[in-house]
Amino acid sequence: MVLWAHGLRRQPLPARHEWWPLAIYGVLNVGIYLGAFVLAMQEVTAGIGTLGVGINPLIISVLSAVWLHKKISSRVWAGLLSGVTGVAIATWPLLLNSTATPRGLALLGFSMLSYSVGTIYYSGRTWTLPRLVINGWQILFGGLFLLPATLWYFEPSSNHYDLRFWGSVGWLVLPVSVVAVQLWLYLLRLDEVKASMWLFLCPIFGFLYARIFMGEPITSWTVAGTGLVIGGLYLGRK
Repeated sequence: MVLWAHGLRRQPLPARHEWWPLAIYGVLNVGIYLGAFVLAMQEVTAGIGTLGVGINPLIISVLSAVWLHKKISSRVWAGLLSGVTGVAIATWPLLLNSTATPRGLALLGFSMLSYSVGTIYYSGRTWTLPRLVINGWQILFGGLFLLPATLWYFEPSSNHYDLRFWGSVGWLVLPVSVVAVQLWLYLLRLDEVKASMWLFLCPIFGFLYARIFMGEPITSWTVAGTGLVIGGLYLGRK
């Protein structure tokens, strides 16, 4: 993205005063968030991890109200409550058999908090850079922050450079890091609280992918939870 933005599209480099904000956002949004989340998922089950992602909109809304002094309407609070309830109901069957270590839960909570703080930090600043430039540099800074931990935890025997590996990397690079994050940054510039409510769909799509790729069942809990999530998005749309 950095090469595309500055080399092909000839967009200007960040000014001197813009490097630190980009680095801070990258560390919060990529370095700490993804690093802690990956470590946490080794010690907590998928159900708890899904529920953790699902409460992000609530954390973002509370931080927005406190940090940015932003008034949140009762309609949006009702939508948040509906979304959190929906995620909890949908993950309930998974939570029944879930296990987690205290360290895993602490890492998961720290991960979600870092992501939420990064969201508020981005929304609370006035950015003059194009989204492509912001996204490219914040991911690069986040990756550099993670590099020492990557080298520390690296196990050569665990890496198999086959089609599954390159397909997974390709998915993380293009649809996730480029397309999805570009859309996320666009939504954050409109309204960080309403944008965060779309994160409620992450667990729902997770259940759908589990059904398609792993043959896991769609239960009545999933359907009921999905209905509440969609209802929450409807309530918070204005």
